[in-house]
Amino acid sequence: MSQPNIVFIMADDLGFADISCNGRRDYHTPNIDRIAERGARFTQGYANSAVCSATRTALITGRYQYRLPIGLEEPLAGKPHVGIPPEHPTLPSLLRAAGYATSLVGKWHLGMPPLFGPDKSGYDDFWGIRSGAVDYYTHLNTRGESDLWDGDAAIARDGYLTDLLGDRAVSIVEARAPSQKPFFLSLHFNAPHWPWEAPGDRAEAERLRGSRLRHYDGGDQRTYARMVQAMDRQIGRVLQALDTAGIADNTIVIFTSDNGGERFSDTWPFTGIKTELLEGGLRVPSLICWPKRIPAGQTTAQVGATMDWFPTLLTAAGTAPHADFPSDGIDLLPVLTGQSPAVPRTLFWRYKTNAQRAMRDGDLKYLKIRESTFLFDVVADPRERGNLRERRPEDFARMEAAWHAWNAGMLPEIPDSFGETYTAAELADHIGMG
Repeated sequence: MSQPNIVFIMADDLGFADISCNGRRDYHTPNIDRIAERGARFTQGYANSAVCSATRTALITGRYQYRLPIGLEEPLAGKPHVGIPPEHPTLPSLLRAAGYATSLVGKWHLGMPPLFGPDKSGYDDFWGIRSGAVDYYTHLNTRGESDLWDGDAAIARDGYLTDLLGDRAVSIVEARAPSQKPFFLSLHFNAPHWPWEAPGDRAEAERLRGSRLRHYDGGDQRTYARMVQAMDRQIGRVLQALDTAGIADNTIVIFTSDNGGERFSDTWPFTGIKTELLEGGLRVPSLICWPKRIPAGQTTAQVGATMDWFPTLLTAAGTAPHADFPSDGIDLLPVLTGQSPAVPRTLFWRYKTNAQRAMRDGDLKYLKIRESTFLFDVVADPRERGNLRERRPEDFARMEAAWHAWNAGMLPEIPDSFGETYTAAELADHIGMG
């Protein structure tokens, strides 16, 4: 069978239930839902981190982000000497070596030129933003700098950024489709990350000009809904381009988010948001379709993480991780194609701010926040309310010890790494968080 094309779509700060197939009720996401209808929807899909660049590190390397200095930044902020090392094998570099044309459209946030950049980590071409957040209309970043690029060339384009990214992605599909060469398109939207601007909100963009963009005096559920729906429309255009070109059947399409939801997200039935190792900060939409191989209409309880997409896609492409850089993830294809039942997983997390630590082992989750420790059955108790630490002391002790053993193999936390968080002064439901 010929190598499949791959379209990897990543949203930014999208909550688990922010798509209608996962439960959102006040708006609909028919195009994102169509990916699940054509393939599989994970009910237990996790991000590798509760913030963006750390998860993106795990995606591009297929490994726990804590193995690299950039993974210690939560997220990367203003450190020009930190990024994905150009010599490290990556998902795009390995796919390119296997014969793929590789493109990144959208958010990079894994290190700044001249030391780092998409072109140094395996992408043939890049069109999008380098930093963590930009305004949707002015395209200025949090430092007030224009941050829209075509490769290494700064460009100016008028328009709503979500739409511009959709335009570029469609043009790549249309250009690549006639070729016999397979393509890998990473489409990394900045939506629905703040600033809270939907199509037509140019006045809000002007109000925020010159600010750090992370405004706490704006946004609402209606604006957020319009932001997500705008992204859904562009995803629909990409899916239609695949259909029109006659290549959808042998194209893998994945949709996920880099971490759990933020202020206006729906993370039901979970608690917690971005920057927190509660389920709401980690559980994310995870959808995949590959009509030629994956049966349609599946819902799977397989536990998965961002880093699993790395070996899954390499296997699909007929290649494998570099022997010196083995993946910490697993190939999900045997489960998705029906060749294997769901397999047990053990996953680990840490987040420096508030000394957060977590481990998922089967249905159990070990969690530490500051000096408080917990043991939850997150299948029976997804809202993490019933602390089983005293009731199941042997499981708690086993998992706490396992977390420390795993952590000993990772890079240690460092004092000067950045850690994003929210305080009571910013969010009213964070009383007690200084």
